[in-house]
Amino acid sequence: MPRTWPESIGLGWEHGRVRSGIGLARDFWERAIRPILDTHCPGMPRAAARVGTGSDVLGLDDAMSRDHDWGLRLQVFVPRGEESAVRAVLNEYVPQQFAGLPSRFQQTGAAEAELGVDVLTVNDFATDRLGFDPRRPATPLDWLSLTGQAVLEVTAGAVFDDAGEELTALRAALEWYPDDVWRYVVACDWRRLDQELPLMARAADRGDELGSRVIAARLVDIAMHLGFMLSRRWPPYAKWRGTMFGRLGLPAGVGLHLDGVLREGDWRVRNEHLAGALEELAVLQGRAGLPSASPACVPFWDRPYLHINPSLVPHITASLTDPAVASLPMGLGSIEQISDNVDLLMDARRRRDRL
Repeated sequence: MPRTWPESIGLGWEHGRVRSGIGLARDFWERAIRPILDTHCPGMPRAAARVGTGSDVLGLDDAMSRDHDWGLRLQVFVPRGEESAVRAVLNEYVPQQFAGLPSRFQQTGAAEAELGVDVLTVNDFATDRLGFDPRRPATPLDWLSLTGQAVLEVTAGAVFDDAGEELTALRAALEWYPDDVWRYVVACDWRRLDQELPLMARAADRGDELGSRVIAARLVDIAMHLGFMLSRRWPPYAKWRGTMFGRLGLPAGVGLHLDGVLREGDWRVRNEHLAGALEELAVLQGRAGLPSASPACVPFWDRPYLHINPSLVPHITASLTDPAVASLPMGLGSIEQISDNVDLLMDARRRRDRL
């Protein structure tokens, strides 16, 4: 039977009167964890936050989130070498319950119930999530090894205490890609769109409706990624991508057109919807200060299909000034443009090995 939390704990869920995971973590820090550390580890530099994995880190937890890995979760950052001592203190003094919830519970992959407070260093957190430390000089390949979800596990959530400002500096370093890397990733999205845009129509025109719809869905996913890039926002993993895409503040027509691509049964109308979305994204690209082209989509030879304006990608690549970025293979892009394999994208070492 799925584990559920009691409804009588007084946390509630409706916004305005219902406690979120972030709010719970803040209270847990302020009222339970911080007093223990003040007493038993006085003067030790530290930071505290709710970051890492979990829908609550993105502010998207709801009642269903309570069935696993939700509860009294917190990250405490300490100097290297102090991790074991701090864990021992917390395991001894943290009460068994707080706000009606157990402080020790079994999380996914764990063999037994344990305290939901991770004790670690900022450096180890950066290496584990990202594979490198962006506070130090990083290469273009370092940046391309990132997924949006990996970055959000560092930059989303909330910081409750950061005396040394190490965690704050790490989060600030991940505000966005270096400018030329950003341009390169945007160019690669357009290249990927160009490679399959005419195939969507060609497959349906030959009677392969299933194949056309598969290509259409892939193109919508790329267009959504492009929307995140042009908004300078890191995309989350698949479960929350559509939710956060809808909050980017893009022109309403982009979402309506992309929805039309997936809903339409006539490939010609799907073609028109996708072209409409891409035209709006190309306009947005110019407003973001990146080279663009108009129209974004043009006829594909003499066929009733479309492809991307051949001048669009070269306009972007011509604006690159960093030789290390300019020499990158066009079209390969970031790791999440290369693959959607979950086991690859969740592992920082594997991501870096594939580039």
